Amino acid sequence: MSAESIKYNHCTYNLQSWAKQKGLNPVPIEKADGIYMWDFDGNRYTDMSSQLVNLNVGHGNRAIIDAIKEQAEKYCYLSPSYGSEPRGELAKMIIGLTPDNMGKVFFTNGGADANENAVKIARMYTGRQKVFSRYRSYHGSTYGAGNLTGEPRRYPLEPGAPGFVKFFDPYIYREKIRFATEEEASEYYVAKLREQVIYEGADNVAAIVMETITGSNGVIIPPKGYLKGVRAICNEFGIMMICDEVMAGFGRTGKMFAFENFNVKPDIVSFAKGVTCGYVQLGGVVVSKKIAEFFDDHLLSCGLTYSGHPLACAAGVACLNFYKEANILENVNKSGAVLGECLEELKCKHESVGDVRYIGLFSAIELVRDRETREPLVPYGKDPEGKMVKLIGMLKAKGFMTYSHENMILISPPLIITPEQVREEMAKVDEVLDEADKMIK
Repeated sequence: MSAESIKYNHCTYNLQSWAKQKGLNPVPIEKADGIYMWDFDGNRYTDMSSQLVNLNVGHGNRAIIDAIKEQAEKYCYLSPSYGSEPRGELAKMIIGLTPDNMGKVFFTNGGADANENAVKIARMYTGRQKVFSRYRSYHGSTYGAGNLTGEPRRYPLEPGAPGFVKFFDPYIYREKIRFATEEEASEYYVAKLREQVIYEGADNVAAIVMETITGSNGVIIPPKGYLKGVRAICNEFGIMMICDEVMAGFGRTGKMFAFENFNVKPDIVSFAKGVTCGYVQLGGVVVSKKIAEFFDDHLLSCGLTYSGHPLACAAGVACLNFYKEANILENVNKSGAVLGECLEELKCKHESVGDVRYIGLFSAIELVRDRETREPLVPYGKDPEGKMVKLIGMLKAKGFMTYSHENMILISPPLIITPEQVREEMAKVDEVLDEADKMIK
């Protein structure tokens, strides 16, 4: 099929997510390999967002492709009630990667339904109804996950379902209070959260749900002591601590799971994206041994036709093996250090850069109109002059493919990227930020 036919079909028959449908101009991709993609004219693009922060091992991973083929020759699908080799093997591998308090895995189709089922499990286990989540969060766009979400993508679901309570992120850069240390900030945010839990009736709260590191809403990294403080609140009131690792899990931060950076053990972990790196859709919920034992004698009222799909689980087994065999965590820390250096250089050089945040290969550049007031380059939830659209378009023209959210440029390349490739690509960002500097003058 020609590039023109692909583009025509896409725009004529397809509803593209998170976009006004008029005027779409998708890039038809002919082939992809590693961190690169090529269009039909031979132009090369670098995937600097790992697609939707899910293609951790890049395009064309032979081990995963071969595993899918091998499983397809045996059988492509079995109902969740049948014993399936890849399903059981992947669950065993995931439990082996999580803390020693974890017990079993419930597989889903992706991140949104992983979060929905995590909430259902917490409610069934505790017998409580209320669920806390943060304003600057994205947990999915299905009805339950959308109510869990805090940012504007929840608006079409409102007034929404009862029982979902929002609280504020430890977003130090945007906080009006100037804290002397990260620990002081954590003490403040944890104290306010504890107060809110009490006001909502602690005995009614089933779970506190957090993206361990807030993803598309700015790669907001929790300050020292924050997650331990939330863990203490959960322990005090018998609340389930749910870490959404859909985006941050499976090596993105330099640890297999992001919560490992903060020395905490959740009760429930949701995952997706990096477990198969998008080669086949898969998500899941890891629950503690105590929760798993509860469902020995209580009905687990969760079910999906494609729970633990054999092709997806075969891809997952191959993917997790590849992480280990290719020393992916080592590469993330090595290339991530270079990414951090590049980001700090950009912050020093460009007046439009208010803050840079990064951990492993998970990063965001926050653009501002004024460094002193920290006024965002575009208003929250709006881009009336198309400033961010223009900047992302300029990066695209240079072959640097990523996306923006609010006043942030997200940079989260595949975990196989080399330090040399990081520097080559970040030089393009440097050039485009010259235009961002002009926007504030």
